[in-house]
Amino acid sequence: MLSAVGLYGITAYGVQARTREIGVRIALGATSAKVRWLVVREVLVLLVVGVALAVPAAWAASSIVRGLLFDLTPADPLVIGGAILALGGTGILAGYLPSRRASRIDPIHALRIE
Repeated sequence: MLSAVGLYGITAYGVQARTREIGVRIALGATSAKVRWLVVREVLVLLVVGVALAVPAAWAASSIVRGLLFDLTPADPLVIGGAILALGGTGILAGYLPSRRASRIDPIHALRIE
C-alpha cells in the first residue's frame, strides 16, 4: 500500500508539472487514450525497473530473514510472484488515476497557467 501511495504521489506530481506539455499535446490533436498511455507507460517503466532491482535484492536478503519465516521458504516463487502481481496491480491503478485526470486537461486553461 505504501508503494502504491508513493507511486501515485510521484505520478500525480509529474502530471501536474507537465500540465502545459499535456495541454499542448491535446491542442495539437492527441486523443485522451494517447495521453493516458503516455502517463501509464511511465508508471510501467517504474514498475519494471523496481521489480528488476527488488527481486534480486529480496533473493539475496532471503538468508537473513530465514528465521522469521514460518512454513515458507525464503525464495518461494509463489510468494514473490504474488507480491509482484499485487504491487503491479496497485501501481497500474495508482498511475491510471492521474492519467485520467491528465486526459481531461483543457488545453486553453493549461496554456494560460504560466
